[in-house]
Amino acid sequence: MPATESFIDGAAVPSAEVYDNIDPATSRPLGPVARGGPEEVDRAVAAARRALRHWRTTAPEHRSAVLERIAGAIETHHAELARYECEDTGKPASQARADVTVAARYFRFYAHAIDTYYGQAIPLNSDLHVYTRREPLGVTGHIVAWNYPIQLIARAVAPAVAAGNAVVAKPADETPRTAVALARLAVEAGLPAGVFNVVTGIGAEAGAALAAHPGVDSLGFVGSTRIGSEVAGAAARRVVPAVLELGGKSPQIVFADADLDTAADFVTRAILQNAGQTCSAGSRLLVAESVHDALVEKVLRRFARVTLGPGRDDPDLGPLISRKQQTRVATMVAGLGQGEILCGGAVPTGDGLTEGAYFPPTLIDEVDPADPIAQEEIFGPVLTVNSFADDEHAVALANGTDYALLAALWTRDLSRAHRLAAEIVAGQVYVNTYGAGGGVELPFGGFRKSGYGREKGVAALDAVTATKTVVVKL
Repeated sequence: MPATESFIDGAAVPSAEVYDNIDPATSRPLGPVARGGPEEVDRAVAAARRALRHWRTTAPEHRSAVLERIAGAIETHHAELARYECEDTGKPASQARADVTVAARYFRFYAHAIDTYYGQAIPLNSDLHVYTRREPLGVTGHIVAWNYPIQLIARAVAPAVAAGNAVVAKPADETPRTAVALARLAVEAGLPAGVFNVVTGIGAEAGAALAAHPGVDSLGFVGSTRIGSEVAGAAARRVVPAVLELGGKSPQIVFADADLDTAADFVTRAILQNAGQTCSAGSRLLVAESVHDALVEKVLRRFARVTLGPGRDDPDLGPLISRKQQTRVATMVAGLGQGEILCGGAVPTGDGLTEGAYFPPTLIDEVDPADPIAQEEIFGPVLTVNSFADDEHAVALANGTDYALLAALWTRDLSRAHRLAAEIVAGQVYVNTYGAGGGVELPFGGFRKSGYGREKGVAALDAVTATKTVVVKL
């Protein structure tokens, strides 16, 4: 395979060193990747600075038209981008195709949103004309995770570019190809060179250099809480804003009056999508004592039907991102204190699965809520179960971790749903459905160690702009 190189100022940029991009389904190399570092980051930031001078003053109508063309280019190259995504992540081909479709949707949504993104007039005194402007922050830096590469790049870049910023993006070490391809397509679609730059490389090198660069005016990060705190520290030292979308330990809370079959379907999908490697995965099942056995049995039956295999074969469940992640998930399950493993729980053998980083659907009943497996993000297809006695107990369990990204309530009692939605600490709360992050239009982010700031929706435009107030004496 040809080398994947950084894309800076409208052109491919090699690096002195490379590393292998590994296929998680086979553990074999997909091709070399340029190992960018401070030099490439400097070059990318300089290119963004030059491009910013013109791009930030272009009419919203023009920016909107460019973003529409980028969305169209993504759709034209849909099959190629989905193949990259499937190979790099190992996820089933149908999920990779859906991710590419969503990436196009991000550019189209912000192409429309920027046309109606205005400041405000403030009626202060009759002899004063006061108004606000929303202005781009400047050069925005974005470091994203490996679980949804093309979605996360599109989610970060589309609102930033729509608002008039220039961007330097660092894709995850393991999944660089769709970010580079997307930047190239954007330039071909009419985005000026330098507005969207991608530096490939290792997080501790290229990512750290981007977070610390004095020419970057804001930072966005998607990944672990540990690295997110380092990015936040780098932003704080330079006094620039940051948006952090970090881990999750999201509860699915099922009451006795819920539609158990529907709940079981959503519970299954919410933990097995992308092999559980989703910040917003529904990784904790909290169920009313009276329906515990019935619901667990329904979920077990659904887990038993799941197929495992390489993403290109489009199974229900592909491999984890790497052997390293496979070992982490297996170690966490093996370290279980209290609880019963009802299915899965160990690295599979045979059936052609030994070469890849596979882990089966795993259901663990009645864990200790204080156990690490019920408190820490696993990032694998592992669902823990706890039962509750009443509403108060359910809320206590739901709020009983350091994370607060998503939650779901399954009940026919809408009074209870609204009441508990206010009591549960989470950035998004679903009732009788589960969106695993939801649509492009819905503001997304968390509380506590799940991060701060919001992406998606119009809220994302607020995150990449600043308010300027103008006061004119009449």
